[in-house]
Amino acid sequence: MKIEYNEKNEIELPVYRELDRNIEALDSIFSEWGDYVKKEFVLEREKEIVRIYIVYIDGLTDNEMVERTITRPLLYEWRGREAGASTGEDKRNPDTGEEGIFDHIFHFQTEAVDLTEQTTMMEAVSAVLKGDTAIFVDNVEKVMILSTKKLPTRSVSKPEKEAGLKGPRDSFTENFRTNTALLRRRIKDPKMKLKQDSVGQRSCTVYGLMYMEDLVYPSLLEQIEERLKSFDIDGIYDSSMLVHLLEEKWYSPFPQVQTTERPDKAASAILEGRVVLVVDNSPEVIILPTTLNTFFQAADDYYNRFAVGTFARCLRYLAAYITVLLPGLYIAITCFYPQVLPADFLLAIVGARNDVTFPIVVEVLLMELLFELLREAGIRLPGQMGNTIGVVGGLIVGQAAVEASLVSTIVVIVVALTAIASFAIPNEEFSSTFRLLKFVMIFLGTVWGLYGIMLGVLVLQIHLSSMESFGIPYMMPMVSGSIDDGVEYQDFVLRKPIFTMRDRPLYTRRHKRERYREK
Repeated sequence: MKIEYNEKNEIELPVYRELDRNIEALDSIFSEWGDYVKKEFVLEREKEIVRIYIVYIDGLTDNEMVERTITRPLLYEWRGREAGASTGEDKRNPDTGEEGIFDHIFHFQTEAVDLTEQTTMMEAVSAVLKGDTAIFVDNVEKVMILSTKKLPTRSVSKPEKEAGLKGPRDSFTENFRTNTALLRRRIKDPKMKLKQDSVGQRSCTVYGLMYMEDLVYPSLLEQIEERLKSFDIDGIYDSSMLVHLLEEKWYSPFPQVQTTERPDKAASAILEGRVVLVVDNSPEVIILPTTLNTFFQAADDYYNRFAVGTFARCLRYLAAYITVLLPGLYIAITCFYPQVLPADFLLAIVGARNDVTFPIVVEVLLMELLFELLREAGIRLPGQMGNTIGVVGGLIVGQAAVEASLVSTIVVIVVALTAIASFAIPNEEFSSTFRLLKFVMIFLGTVWGLYGIMLGVLVLQIHLSSMESFGIPYMMPMVSGSIDDGVEYQDFVLRKPIFTMRDRPLYTRRHKRERYREK
């Protein structure tokens, strides 16, 4: 049988009444599939013959569950009926005809709860590809789908990119159902909804939108759903691919949606009226919408005392400025305005550069590129070897460059301080943006000095002020902070005590923002 697909890569075939035609169609679809398992059963009772066909994919399906819930009950029950017929006893006879037998199997034979009926071949094939088992009965234009998924996945482990000293130690995995369960474990409220769908014509990647029904704005939910259905793509293999498709200003270096591997952080976002997008095969979830401020927040801020959390946030904001501006400012001041430096410090710079033949700009670029190479190498190398090359490589190569008079010690200190500051930003994707902007500021400081740095900061501020994330100003609360009577400032750079944070932020519905009250 020749199988034809439509423009959406879907099979336009019904479930035939004749079992042989269904078998032929399935064999054509799954031809040259070494892991395709199929089995036909012929059950007889007196003059009654019933043909049943079971198919699933080995490796995606729990084989023992298929035998326990379908094969054994079916065969034992039928044999019991034969024995009862021989003695004149038949306590549970199905209706005559295959339709009655189908209903009997569906309602009485199987020992599974998650059992559904489908009427098209595409639905049956899609279910089999997801790890379910399809059960066909001869002379019936329906197919039973039994949930028997047993997908290969790793266990729940500690968060790696967002580690902290306090708080839960679990993180999301690549299993979709595990991730939704981690969120359900934290929010036991029937108002937390989960809308499931799939994306990708060939990958059919399952995703789910999790939100609080009474807190989220319906317009926000509709906007996210429209965006997800506004494109067709062959496959989605990780949530990062969806991030790129969801962002409005693709040319901006700043991420316009937030990702996290921590279930507690995602659960907190849901209770703020935001939407969490869970994507199958991805160890991170997407939080929508987001603001610039949320990228400087860490889970530890809410588990530590408010003074400690506030101090940590101040350090992160300072680290962001150091990462972007320090190398450019060093070049601008030493090349254009050395007179603003104290005489002793200026003499120290001159003394350190006595034997250096390269200009200051070349020094800085050489060391910055060296540190970026070491960082990239440390990521690509496995385990302890990656950590070793990051530390040892930086020390050895930096010291060798100073002794070879390629760079001065002052430049090594500036570049090392910039690298350390970039590690203080809790979101790795956000930190990468500042590392990229650092080179832009180096160029501006080299060409126009402090005027170039000021111009770059101004353009950056205008760009950030013009951005939105699904209708929310990206610079909240620094812009439009009066919309919610200044509530956003309670969780800004200053993290106030928990008992004073009585209202939810701007993401939540206007009349549903109270989250804390004294009894």
